[in-house]
Formats: sequence, structure tokens, C-alpha cells
Amino acid sequence: MKRTTGQDRSITARWRPATQAVRGGTWRSEMGETSEALFLTSGYSYDDAATVAARFAGEDNGMTYSRLQNPTVQMLEERIALLEGAEACRAQASGMAAMTTALLCQLSAGDHIVAAKAAFGSCRWLVDNLLPRFGISGTTIDAGDNAAWEAAIRPNTKVFFFESPANPTMDLVDLEFVCMLARQHGITTVVDNAFATSALQRPMDFGADVVAYSATKMMDGQGRVLAGAVAGSAEFIDGKLLPFQRNTGPNIAPFNAWVVLKGLETLDLRIRRQSENALKVAQFIESRLPTVRYPFLPSHPQFALAQKQMQAGGSIMSLDVPGGRAQAHALLDALELVDISNNIGDSRSLMCHPASTTHHGVGPETRADMGVGEGMLRLNVGLEDPDDVIDDLDQALKAAGL
Repeated sequence: MKRTTGQDRSITARWRPATQAVRGGTWRSEMGETSEALFLTSGYSYDDAATVAARFAGEDNGMTYSRLQNPTVQMLEERIALLEGAEACRAQASGMAAMTTALLCQLSAGDHIVAAKAAFGSCRWLVDNLLPRFGISGTTIDAGDNAAWEAAIRPNTKVFFFESPANPTMDLVDLEFVCMLARQHGITTVVDNAFATSALQRPMDFGADVVAYSATKMMDGQGRVLAGAVAGSAEFIDGKLLPFQRNTGPNIAPFNAWVVLKGLETLDLRIRRQSENALKVAQFIESRLPTVRYPFLPSHPQFALAQKQMQAGGSIMSLDVPGGRAQAHALLDALELVDISNNIGDSRSLMCHPASTTHHGVGPETRADMGVGEGMLRLNVGLEDPDDVIDDLDQALKAAGL
């Protein structure tokens, strides 16, 4: 394997994001393929014993084992790093593998983490349930309240962990303020950027240390494979995350990495069109329901912040129906075009009831603390004609008595 002519970081870093998404990190074998090669191999052979010894000693940069290096996976990692403006990246088997790895690789017993109370259900479970088992305490706060971040800091606080926008409440975090505050106190910021991706928001431009992803979502974009990624400085990725990943093994499969590589080629096109569609759909829903949460609606309480740090609103929104779970389920059951699904980022429009799906496991008290009510629905707007999505929502709202 060799890198494409000109594929050194000093050149690729100068490319604009749309170019990086298509060509960044590309390697080519002696066959000269134009599409990235798929290396379905667990291990590698060597010309002699000295070569393998040098590789395991870190004196030779060649491959040793696909839990540590794989050409297809490394192409994905290099491309994501370029898009994020990061020095390095490691891909994981899923989004939750990425979140877990990003936290556990740097936290130890006696440490403290401050996290946003509004988060994906499994992310909240990490803070509330998994980390305490290892002696790591956590404080959850209203992440939109800048003063709450500073008030929550303790002498042993090591990490700020949050999503922006949050799943499914669409709460935003003031990235510039929170990241600067963290740096002033020697705290590492870990930002879940899955809802926006680097196409709409680059947390590192605002001072974030680590960006974590469920690449299952927008990066793949068609609901095909599970994937995750963590990007950051070379010091963090190679010095803290890699030893953890090397020895615990939450690695992505080469095939999944290849699928996400192809998805990244159209990420910018997809998410911008989906954002346009979502804004139109959100404006329709706002005319029918009192509560719709979408960052680029002027009615969003953090609309000005969204415009400051996001290029568009993304494909996700949440809405509330007054009749609670029964009416929310009735609306879902009446859908004809939009699929009932707990996935997001797909090119298809999808809707789910978080309280009975993605956030069921955290329990009713935590859901109430997060702002996830029984009447909340989460909608991913896809690439269909937005008027068809609106027509479907219109008839479903009527069928549910709205």
C-alpha cells in the first residue's frame, strides 16, 4: 500500500472540507484503484522475523494485527481527522464504543466528570451507572447554563462531557465558553458531535479537546452499518486512547469502515439538503403544535447561539404532543411515509418516541430531569421531497386528533 501522490498532511490539511471528504486519507495499492480498497484481513505476514519484531517494538510503521492497524480503517481515521481539524483519530465499533472509550481511557477512580443532563440515553447511563462502578463520580447539569458548568467544577474534575445539539431535547452548549472554561481549569472537553458532524459544526474550532461520534448516523447516512470515532490531539489519541483501545478491543470492522468512507463522500451534500428539508418541516409542525425544538427556528431559545456555531440546523428535531404517550403512539401508528425507527441520520425520514425507546432504560425520574416527556417525539428528516413528509405528518397529526 502507498499513499496517493501528494497525500501528505501538509497538503491535505490545506484542502477544503468538500475535497477532504472525497480524497482525504486515500491510500492506493500497486493495483492503482480509484475507490478505496477493502482489506478484509485479521493479520499480516512478514518477510522475516526481524521485521515483525521491529513492528511490535514500534520501530517500523507496518501492520501487525487488525485490532491495531488495518489499511481501510486507517484511511477512515485519517479522513475524519482532516474533516475535524484534528491531529489524529481512532475508529470504533459503534458510537457507544466511541463514547465509552473516550471517557474510560482518561478517567480513574477518584476522578469527577461534569456532564450535560440532556443526552442520549446510553450516554447518560455511562455517567449515572457505569462510571460510578469504577469510583468515578459525576455531576449532571443544565448544559445551556454557562454558570452551572463553573459551579460544578471540583478539584478532581477531569472531564466535561456533552452533546450539542442534545438528543432529543435539542439543547445547545455554548462551545466557546465551556471549552475555554475547561482549559482554564485543566479539564478535558469531550463533545458528542453526532447531530451536526463536522459539515455543520467543528467543536475543535471553538476549543474542544476531543470530539466523539456515532458514525452510524450522518457519516454513514443510509442506515447500513455501526461505527464510531474519536478525534483529538496526537498526544491524546496515541498516548491515552490507543493503549485502552489496543487492550480492550472496541474496534471497527474493515467493511464497516469502508462503508463509512463512502458515506463521507456525500456527507456535506446530504446534511445540507436534509437541513433545508428539516427547516421546512419544522416550520410546518410549528404551525400545528405549540412546542417544536429545532435549532434554526427563531422560536428555539438558543437560536442566536445556533447561528453562531452551526452552519445549518441539521436533520433532527423534537416535538411535543399534549396527549402524552397514547397520543404520541397514535401519531406514529398513523404514519404512511415516515418510518417508525430509533435510528437517525438516515436518508429516510424516521420518527420515534424517546421515552419508550432510546431513553426507556434511564427510567422515568431521569427522563423527567432530562426534559424527555411522555408526549415527546423525535423526527429525523431525510432526503425525500419535504412536501411529501409534510403531507404525511399532516394526515398523521389529524389521525391522532391534532
